[in-house]
Amino acid sequence: MTTDGNRRIPPQLADERESLAAYLDYHRATLEWKCAGLTHDQLRELSVPPSGLSLLGLVRHLTEVERGWFGNCFGRQDLPPLYFSEPDNESGDFNDLDSPEVDAVFATYRETCAASRAIVAGAASLDDVGIRANGSTASLRWIMLHMLEEYARHNGHADLIRERIDGRTGE
Repeated sequence: MTTDGNRRIPPQLADERESLAAYLDYHRATLEWKCAGLTHDQLRELSVPPSGLSLLGLVRHLTEVERGWFGNCFGRQDLPPLYFSEPDNESGDFNDLDSPEVDAVFATYRETCAASRAIVAGAASLDDVGIRANGSTASLRWIMLHMLEEYARHNGHADLIRERIDGRTGE
């Protein structure tokens, strides 16, 4: 079953792995839904200055988060940040929004989500472990739950930003 364009309602009867993956995809689609139909300038609009939150910034941030947790931690890849640098510009994913090509940001986000899905699909078990940059470990289950929390929080931000821009609300 689908709702609101590409958002698929997660199945009510599924195993743990399928449920986690379905909810994560639902939240990914929710972020895109909150951005749909807006101009490039509207996607760059700040929520409530001086806050640096914008819809485009949230897409860039969640791209980085996907790459960090699934690509680097669990997939053990060495992916450099796309939108920020440490320690000079740690909030570059939310800032520096004047020049990025919006369509390219969304294409990168979609490619990153597809790569994350492939990494999860290739794992033998939710108990498989990734290694964080600080040397600590996290199971794939924990990473997926953490990503759900990350998306839920930021989709709440996206909902408020969208309502401020054009009054459109949704779940």
